[in-house]
Amino acid sequence: MAPAIRLAAAAAAAALVLPGSALAATTVGQLFPTNLDTVPDATQLTGLHVQLPEPNCTTHPSDCADVAELDQLDGFNIQPRLTIPFSGPIDVATVSSSTIFLVGPDGSRVGINQLVWEPATNTLFAESDQQLAQHTTYLLVVTTGVHDANGAPLDATTFRHDLNYGQTKDPVLKAYRKTLLGALPLADPSSIAGASVFTTQSITALGETIRDQLTGSTVNFNLGTHGERTVFSAATTPLITVAHQTGTSTFDPSPLPILAPSSPLFAGIGSVAFGTYDSPNYETPQAVIPAYGTKTGVPAVQSVNHVQFTLWEPAGAPPAGGWPTVIFGHGFTDSKDGAPVLVASAFARAHLATIAINVVGHGGFPGGFYTATTTSGVVTLPDGGRGVDQNGNGVYDQEVEGVSAVGAANELVATRDGLRQTTIDLMQLGKVLQQGSIAGLSTSRIYYAGQSFGGIYGVQLLGLDPDIRAGVPNVPGGSITDIARLSPAFRPLVGLGLLGHVPSLYNATPVTLTNFNENMPLRDQPPVIATPDQVAIQQFLDWNVWEQQTGNPAAYAPDITQPVIIQFARGDKTVPNPTTSAILRAGSLAARATLFRNDLAFAQVPGYTVTNPHTFLTNLFVPVQAQFAIEAQTQMATFLASDGQTVIDPDGALPYFETPTSLVPEDLAYLP
Repeated sequence: MAPAIRLAAAAAAAALVLPGSALAATTVGQLFPTNLDTVPDATQLTGLHVQLPEPNCTTHPSDCADVAELDQLDGFNIQPRLTIPFSGPIDVATVSSSTIFLVGPDGSRVGINQLVWEPATNTLFAESDQQLAQHTTYLLVVTTGVHDANGAPLDATTFRHDLNYGQTKDPVLKAYRKTLLGALPLADPSSIAGASVFTTQSITALGETIRDQLTGSTVNFNLGTHGERTVFSAATTPLITVAHQTGTSTFDPSPLPILAPSSPLFAGIGSVAFGTYDSPNYETPQAVIPAYGTKTGVPAVQSVNHVQFTLWEPAGAPPAGGWPTVIFGHGFTDSKDGAPVLVASAFARAHLATIAINVVGHGGFPGGFYTATTTSGVVTLPDGGRGVDQNGNGVYDQEVEGVSAVGAANELVATRDGLRQTTIDLMQLGKVLQQGSIAGLSTSRIYYAGQSFGGIYGVQLLGLDPDIRAGVPNVPGGSITDIARLSPAFRPLVGLGLLGHVPSLYNATPVTLTNFNENMPLRDQPPVIATPDQVAIQQFLDWNVWEQQTGNPAAYAPDITQPVIIQFARGDKTVPNPTTSAILRAGSLAARATLFRNDLAFAQVPGYTVTNPHTFLTNLFVPVQAQFAIEAQTQMATFLASDGQTVIDPDGALPYFETPTSLVPEDLAYLP
């Protein structure tokens, strides 16, 4: 929309919601989100794309770049931050889900939560109390039940009049007014002081389109440096280790064991194999999947990933139809040589094979290698590291370099497309298994389990791929932005983002990267009073969540149809409980969740001192912790081996696991 037209639209929109008389009464300004900030677009499922007011790109270049990213979306956030300006102060105590709410096309109401009042601009901010449906139009309503600071109801005497008789020749405004008028009967028009209509963004469209493009791949098991076959029997291979490449010419100083049959850690495993398959890569060199029309767009393959996998098979002969197979997803900063190694034995003893790949940007640089010591000699082969030296410093930074988008124009994208590409690679792996490219594995009994980051993209995978028969995401959470903001481990990343924003949004001195003050309440907490600098941080965070929703597991939770268990831990400091609860609420999954009560274990179990239970699934090396890891792994293996039919309480009548959870916690509950 040209600037002159936008100014005219803003003026006309004001006429739709601001009364022309009774100036002393408190009125409602233009609400956000609103489809006034969109333009028609026939290439999108929603029929529109976002077009926000353009900031001053000279003084606010970061906002300008962010708006350019958001303008590519086909709708507004499915967990929207509502902006409600008033002409004067209000009594915030009169704000509730009965006085401000959203209405869906079927008439269902959604309330509000996490209220923030900014006195400097007389603006109220709130989040929808529920995640909204994708590519759906909602009515946002402010009623006269909200009172001003003197106790008087908001003025609504001219709202209906201006809406019915306001004059405009702009076809976009006419269409908006018609839509708004058509939606008002969903509420009580006589009590409406202000309203807007807006359409939410599409979430699953790109993933579904790409899923339908995938055709599988052949598999190569001859990865040895001299062309040797890289399938190793535990009976003839006493040791396999890995050394990740950490820099241009540096490697891990202490190679990790991938197979050591003499160790109880590998009990039940009969063989380990290393292979590759081809997966279409949709990311550009900047680690961004370009935007496409969600209705008519055809995502373009940028290149081909030669993805390496590790496969652990149980001892003995495969059953008729082949081993049921669990795709296991590792966590952030981990690799297929970490958590998958630690669960493979539990799966093997339940007669399940385990297969794992590296997440985009994980596993070190590509020069890492395995060393397999066999009874007939030593075989070396690449380890399949997917790190990328994005900054050119010759060092594999933070053990995740390559998963996040780079470039000032892509700051809002962050890990969104690394998550999506990893999900694509796993859907392709599923196709590889279905077409029988790996002998001895079932072509139909394909399952998923993953830890942390693996739980996050695992929820996305389960929501997109119905051919995965059952799944157990362990300690997932969303959004990534909320995880980073609330987690002590990741909060500095948000601080860096605030400092790097131009102009800087960091609002504390001295800068520690964690002492910025966003002043955002958790769910179900009382309203907070915020200052303009805090509100600026809140908008920065909201824009990140909005742009990254297609990588947010909570956005895919409503589409999960398979049997699942969501495992999580009370007081998790890495993926905080409110972010897991967002998934449980979005997918109505609380009845299918198992909660590890780390708080009770810490208080009651002698010698148990874990204050961050995030890795409870794989804490196998300290006996008092290992008992809980074994129990959680047993629940996971039993469930998947039963085709998702058998759900056990990991510790039976003991109180340390709750199946199902008694809590959907919205607090942090961190142990000191």
